[in-house]
Amino acid sequence: MKKVIRWLSPFFLGVVMFNFIRLVTDLPRNDDFWPHSKIQHIQALCIIVFFSYVLDYRMRITIAKKLSQPKQYIFKEYLTLTAVLFLVQNLIMIIGSLTGFLIIGNGINDYIIANVICIPMYLLYYTIIRNDMIAARYHEQTLQLEKVKVGQLDMELKFLKSQYHPHFLFNALNTIYFQTEAGNTQARTSIELLSELLRYQLYDIQKTVTLKQEMNYTQAYIRFQQMRMSERLRLTQFYDEGMDNQEIHPLLFQPLVENAFKYVSGEYWINFRFELNGNELTFRVENSLNWKSKPMNTKQGIGIENLKRRLNLLYPARYQLTITPADDVFTAELKIKL
Repeated sequence: MKKVIRWLSPFFLGVVMFNFIRLVTDLPRNDDFWPHSKIQHIQALCIIVFFSYVLDYRMRITIAKKLSQPKQYIFKEYLTLTAVLFLVQNLIMIIGSLTGFLIIGNGINDYIIANVICIPMYLLYYTIIRNDMIAARYHEQTLQLEKVKVGQLDMELKFLKSQYHPHFLFNALNTIYFQTEAGNTQARTSIELLSELLRYQLYDIQKTVTLKQEMNYTQAYIRFQQMRMSERLRLTQFYDEGMDNQEIHPLLFQPLVENAFKYVSGEYWINFRFELNGNELTFRVENSLNWKSKPMNTKQGIGIENLKRRLNLLYPARYQLTITPADDVFTAELKIKL
């Protein structure tokens, strides 16, 4: 129903304005309503209706741009609109009069009447559209805010529910560590690394952490993953020296690191690179692939989907995640404005 009203509104606006002009110009002179050639009146009516549709389209585009700007100067906005309406409307009337499409019987008087009637009505129409779009934008933003709140609460609930399992594993690992023979250094090192990772998730993580803390965790996670891989794996890492006490939300890089170790094949190499440019952090990971020996699921897994949801909640419009699968190389790049 709203769409029907939207499409019919410019038509009714044009009809009402045209008949107002005719009432003001014809009746005070004791002329008949719509005197002279009916064809010329219909032509003029069509021109006004067409002009109303064009204005409606342009008004909605202008309002959408204005609403997206941080500051809105209402007086300047309406003053500009009035000037544009005055120039365009009079230009149309002059061209229409010269070509015979419009009837300008009383010269300057008809121009004044048309401007006095049409411009205020267009301004009123603009105000109605503007208020309607503001209300729609406010409603949309309210819904988005509610979705964010629900998502954050859901994430918090899932986090609280999941804490039981890491606590159990952490305690179990401590038991296994002391039961492992002292000579089995590889097993003890693996348990120590896993305990370190769990300790970070359980005790060290706050709402945000420093880049230095997150990099230490990421390096430990990479060492843990590397221990279960073949010795022929070629691994390169680069960490920007500028990463220190800048704050970031934790555990955003782990899904991408995990994917690299999961799908590496072919020439068997992985490259990790962290770069800091101003307040923009770029993490890029590349790993070799061999589609024949180790087919990769082209559909993104639950880890990547969860990562995207977290990024949308934590860094809306402040991140860029690009995933590029190729025949022999898989690349993932995450940029975050801190």
